[in-house]
Amino acid sequence: MGEKLKIAIQKSGRLNEKSLELLKECGIKLSGGNGKLKAEAKNFPAEVLFLRDDDIPQYVEQGVADVGILGENEVWERKKNILTVEKLGFAGCRMSLAIPKDEEYTGLSFFNGKKIATSYPAILSDFFVGNGIRVEIEEISGSVEIAPGIGLADAIFDIVSTGSTLLMNGLKEVKVVAESEAVLISGRELGEAKKSILDRLVFRIKAVLRASENKYITLNAPLSAVPEITALLPGMKSPTIVPLAEEGWCGIHSVVKEDEFWDIIDRMKELGAEGILVIPIEKMVL
Repeated sequence: MGEKLKIAIQKSGRLNEKSLELLKECGIKLSGGNGKLKAEAKNFPAEVLFLRDDDIPQYVEQGVADVGILGENEVWERKKNILTVEKLGFAGCRMSLAIPKDEEYTGLSFFNGKKIATSYPAILSDFFVGNGIRVEIEEISGSVEIAPGIGLADAIFDIVSTGSTLLMNGLKEVKVVAESEAVLISGRELGEAKKSILDRLVFRIKAVLRASENKYITLNAPLSAVPEITALLPGMKSPTIVPLAEEGWCGIHSVVKEDEFWDIIDRMKELGAEGILVIPIEKMVL
């Protein structure tokens, strides 16, 4: 039957959905799931375990799961003997300090001697120790935002996405301590067979991530402008150039990073580019 890679993901929530979507984009089809604790891959030597995200680092360290997909914040907080294999580019958030909106923030020294409520005491402690500031940490789970309002703490440290929850609870964000995103982690004692399966999985993940960051672009351009336009569009190696029926013109095909496209489109148009099409890429293998 052969070895199978045991992949732990969050059992519910946004990270669960994004993790399953990533596996699907990697061509991995799952059977089972839907409230179950485990799902088998039909076409890849793997099985998925659905676990609490804050338990995943421990289970990966112990070998209950071979790899896991979870937020970096849980990796930092749990401090287990595991490896971060790949950053995955989704579930991005920031971990921030927030205080009552009517308080005047004077810099990190504001927190000296203050009580701060958080679900991430290890990350918070490391931050303030590193900055030489003494604080009292009140570890709580659940709704951290209510702590100042009920007199439990002077400030909070928590995950922030939009900041709307802070505003609703009369708080303001004053210091970003860390930026977190989803990562793929693994144990340090994988056998050769499972390392080989993990390498295959990482190869697929990288192809998916590259595709999400890049777009395929085609355009028509006068031959006289080709050197300058191709300098703007290097592609994976170099752009593809094909002649058009109209003399003196050609088609140019290339790949461009999505976040760079808008910076160069005006310049391409100035050089005479026409009929510019930008097309999503499903997979990108180098």
